[in-house]
Amino acid sequence: MREEKIQTVIIGAGQSGLSVGYHLARNGVPFVILEANQRVGDTWRKRWDSLRLFTPARYDGLVGMPFPAASTSFPTKDAMGDYLEAYAKHFKLPVRTGVTVTRLTKRGTGFLVSGDGFAIEAENVVVAMSDFQQPKVPGFAKDLDPSVVQLHSREYRNPAQLAKGAVLVVGAGNSGAEIAVEAARNGHRTWLSGRDPGHIPFRIESVMGRYVFAPIVLRFVFHRLLTLDTPMGRKAHPVGPARGGPLIRTRPKEIKAGGVERVAKTVGVEGGRVVLEDGQRLDVGTVVWCTGFHAGFSWIELPAVFGPDGRPVHKRGVAANEPGIYFTGLHFLYAMSSTMIHGAARDAEYIAKAVLRRAQRKAA
Repeated sequence: MREEKIQTVIIGAGQSGLSVGYHLARNGVPFVILEANQRVGDTWRKRWDSLRLFTPARYDGLVGMPFPAASTSFPTKDAMGDYLEAYAKHFKLPVRTGVTVTRLTKRGTGFLVSGDGFAIEAENVVVAMSDFQQPKVPGFAKDLDPSVVQLHSREYRNPAQLAKGAVLVVGAGNSGAEIAVEAARNGHRTWLSGRDPGHIPFRIESVMGRYVFAPIVLRFVFHRLLTLDTPMGRKAHPVGPARGGPLIRTRPKEIKAGGVERVAKTVGVEGGRVVLEDGQRLDVGTVVWCTGFHAGFSWIELPAVFGPDGRPVHKRGVAANEPGIYFTGLHFLYAMSSTMIHGAARDAEYIAKAVLRRAQRKAA
């Protein structure tokens, strides 16, 4: 096994990892970014084909490089992936693609980052990944009739994957709503199951959305007001696993107009058929599970990093009980905007400064 020493390892070359890398490079900190996909930006490219960002392009650029699109346009997921790839090339960030990390362990006063055929000893490790890594589906999914096609939202790309017959989308958040409308518009009887998460009262593509919602809600409320430094932000911070926010692009009237039927919560399977909370049974050809994700951090073999609930214990991404370990990209890491491009960039800058301070202390 090839083994080397690098002062800082960043795991993940998404917007968070590249942003940390940008700041470390400017301050002369030796580092490498490891990305499991074959290309930077593939995490975005692999999402469903019709996906567009909820934030206008003027908020989708990282530090030092504006997003190359009209400021009030809403980029596609492929455009976002291409932008991240161009960003890494423009700033000559040391990204290694096609490298999957399978273990993070302690090594002396530092850490060992390892995978198939490689190992890197590091003083600092930045886990620049969201806590939405492993698809989550209910246990009763295995009892569905084998003829029913099952997809998680992570696997869904377009309606060509749907079997003949009716479609049930389980989970009525933003992903579920958009996928359900797309299925209905392509000729499938479509049911959308799950609680109503609420919605914003206007279209984000409207004048109100572009010039009021974006600067006031996204930039001020989500980014400045709802942070861990404010009473309102601490109250809004989830105490358990993250739950979906309100519908942003696809509101209830668009769901209804698109031909989607709202139904009760999906609670089980009997005789291979879906059972709803109200006792209704559905015959479907496809179930799309928009039921969220597990954090997917089982490869981090550092018990001190996690609390009793299995989530990282940190302050703004700095691990509380394991010096040298950092997280960025987590849901509400510091603010409601932490999973948005502009919020992730701010969090990454904070983490980069923490890494730099630690490096300076060790060098002194």
